[in-house]
Amino acid sequence: MAQHMNLTLKVWRQKNDKTKGQFVTIQAKDIADDMSFLEMLDVVNEDLTRLGEDPIYFDHDCREGICGMCSLVINGRPHGPKYGITTCQLHMRSFHDGQTIVIEPWRAAAFPVLKDLAVDRTSFDRIQQAGGYVNINTGGVPDANTIPIPKRIADEAFEAATCIGCGACVAACKNASAMLFVSAKISQFALLPQGQTERYERAQAMVDQMDAEGFGNCTNTGACEAECPKGIKLSNIARMNREYFTAKFFREEDVHTHN
Repeated sequence: MAQHMNLTLKVWRQKNDKTKGQFVTIQAKDIADDMSFLEMLDVVNEDLTRLGEDPIYFDHDCREGICGMCSLVINGRPHGPKYGITTCQLHMRSFHDGQTIVIEPWRAAAFPVLKDLAVDRTSFDRIQQAGGYVNINTGGVPDANTIPIPKRIADEAFEAATCIGCGACVAACKNASAMLFVSAKISQFALLPQGQTERYERAQAMVDQMDAEGFGNCTNTGACEAECPKGIKLSNIARMNREYFTAKFFREEDVHTHN
């Protein structure tokens, strides 16, 4: 049987990226411990709406840890106190009655606040558009699967491809670096035969776009890997650096020759 609790929320409220925000104290009452964190916010918003107040604005979509939309820093940690899960997978049994929970958005210059807890992450989209794709016709799925790939390489590429682009790595990094995200998107192609045609252009274009968006450099502290809900590894950043420096060593016309 579910236990119920009362909580004190300190929620970041901000109208848009042009206005100054502040923490506002809100009471969350009669919260069941089997609710997800987002369901708790739904209940709080229903109460606020009944009182004629503006509900808390936050991102969400699938609520299954797949889409990467939920983006809350909870008590100082992206996605909350648990490891390997997103905010929508966090349940209220991780908290206790009478606890104070501080909720704020991702903090990064490249992620401007849209409203309250929602931030603009289209900078990630622009990085993807710069080179996170394969331009060649690989045929249908059965055709692509006829290319023999060692299991170790296939597993590494798959692990990199599990990145959901939530931005927790940026929120966890004191430099607001997006290198874990970008390296995962580069690695998933660099490891496979289908990604070799644009290998060097991809690394150079995506890293250059990342810098243009205003993300910081890697701190080498590993906070990004620790807070990543999908466990993307730091070794991807090392691979991205190798890909990028190799692209820089070659002249533009040599890139096509070596591919």
